[in-house]
Amino acid sequence: MKKRVPIDLAGARLDQQLARTGLRLTAQRRQVYNVLLLKRDHPSAEEVFLRAKSAMPDISMATVYNCLDTLVKCGLVKQVNHDRKASRYCSNMQRHHHFHCDGCGGAFDIEPGRAGGEPRLDLPPGFRVRTSEILFHGLCPECAAKERSEAAVTVHKGPETTCRLPRRQVLP
Repeated sequence: MKKRVPIDLAGARLDQQLARTGLRLTAQRRQVYNVLLLKRDHPSAEEVFLRAKSAMPDISMATVYNCLDTLVKCGLVKQVNHDRKASRYCSNMQRHHHFHCDGCGGAFDIEPGRAGGEPRLDLPPGFRVRTSEILFHGLCPECAAKERSEAAVTVHKGPETTCRLPRRQVLP
């Protein structure tokens, strides 16, 4: 598991990256960045706004969108899109993939395996890949456990065994 960067060091990194792109550090940008670092759950812009507002009541939704856009352009945050849902923001800038839980809608970081975990692609001539991301869909441990507990626990007998799984419905 990777260590998180302390907020005070992250503030210095934020200041450096902004300065490198000709922008200045503002209290709002610092607050939005801190929100992303404190809880790395890939929040949407609306969730960032609600968290930032608790510490900075006068921040507006437009300011949060502008700050997120700036952080993405500076390379401090990734904008993560899952299908057609609201964009989420990820402060983990290490190479990784994402897992989207179809049950609760959560987004989770997945570290690539030791071998890199990248599929081999044969791109058409002239194509260049700048970045890639693999997005997994499924159930997180909590949703999978919930689904298992809600699954039929009925016992039905097979030809020679007793099965504790629900019978599969056969479609015509």
